[in-house]
Amino acid sequence: MEQKNKTMQHFAKPVYMQEDIENNKVMAGFSYFLFFLPLIVCPESGYAKFHANQSLLLLIAGVVGNVILGIIPVLGWMLMPVFGIGILILGIIGLINGFGGKAKPLPLIGRFSIIK
Repeated sequence: MEQKNKTMQHFAKPVYMQEDIENNKVMAGFSYFLFFLPLIVCPESGYAKFHANQSLLLLIAGVVGNVILGIIPVLGWMLMPVFGIGILILGIIGLINGFGGKAKPLPLIGRFSIIK
């Protein structure tokens, strides 16, 4: 039973103070343009760090995906625009969540944490 609770906590939605969200949602939204911006402007904000992490994951996924698809001849090159549109859509979702005061992880990549 205890092991199940630990697993559920790992995937639990992060909770932030309303004051933190209101004061830093602009920086959280801007993190999807420059992921490190909230780390410099408001390093004490957990909410801004959450979105900086999401943005960094999105950047890494975009770079790695493009490199892998770029190596694969023809099929990879044909899939690259579709992958780019997918990354763009994830970025827009993150941008809306950041400016909107929501701490929702991005689909597919959002459950990982690099910035703590």
